[in-house]
Amino acid sequence: MSNNASLTADNPSKMQAIMEAVELRLNSLNRSLISTVSVVVFLLLWEVAGRGINPIFASYPSAILVAGIEMVREGLLVHAFFQSMQPLVLGFLMSAVFGVPIGLLLGRSPVAEAAFGIYVTAGYATPLVALVPLYVLWFGLGFAVKVAIVFTLGVFPVIINTWQGVKNVPRTLIEVGIAFVCTRRMIMREIVVPATLPYIMTGLRLCVGRCIIGMVVAEFFTSISGLGGVILQAGDSFDTAQLFVPVIILMALGVVLTWFVGWLEHKVAPWQQEIAGAEG
Repeated sequence: MSNNASLTADNPSKMQAIMEAVELRLNSLNRSLISTVSVVVFLLLWEVAGRGINPIFASYPSAILVAGIEMVREGLLVHAFFQSMQPLVLGFLMSAVFGVPIGLLLGRSPVAEAAFGIYVTAGYATPLVALVPLYVLWFGLGFAVKVAIVFTLGVFPVIINTWQGVKNVPRTLIEVGIAFVCTRRMIMREIVVPATLPYIMTGLRLCVGRCIIGMVVAEFFTSISGLGGVILQAGDSFDTAQLFVPVIILMALGVVLTWFVGWLEHKVAPWQQEIAGAEG
């Protein structure tokens, strides 16, 4: 009898969990459908409007698709893509590896914050593209200068968001750790880092866009190669359709990498979605 009562008591909670899971799934499908419809409508409007514009000034999706297929057949696009991905991936990883520890240090150490925080803020606000000629003098025109430019543009959002995340950790959580006689290392590992993860992931999302910009800037102003080089060559020949191909690839790359960072956040911090709510 008690077992039956227990099962009956558990049923409402189980049903509620099932309903919440179904609701989350439906919300996800609805968002995906809305995004898909939005993209399709945009492409249709662009196709119609673009056909009435001089091809020197603009292009349209079908022409861009034809140009992209031709560039793939020639091998130009694939080669340029992998040329660009190498400094982009390395610069992004370096931004994460160096940016997160520096941000944690600035957030937890008043001395480090007072000594170095002003330089981080100044570096983030400085138009770092202006330093490209200096980087060329330091690193030359090869692979190293591209990585340096990507890293320089990408690391500051990671540092600042991590730094701000540490500062926003509730004081009560720290006090709980102190009450349980946790060491500074344990407080950092068990309390500060998990509470700061959403800020770190936001910094990495911002870092994606900045790294892509840095990659293109590096390819414009150093050795003309990769997707940036394709953009310059297409612009010089007034081939608007070919020019749009690498631009769209870079846009899609940004969307995919940003989605990947969000997926990674759900894996390493699954509790954050529950705290933020199903709509978050």
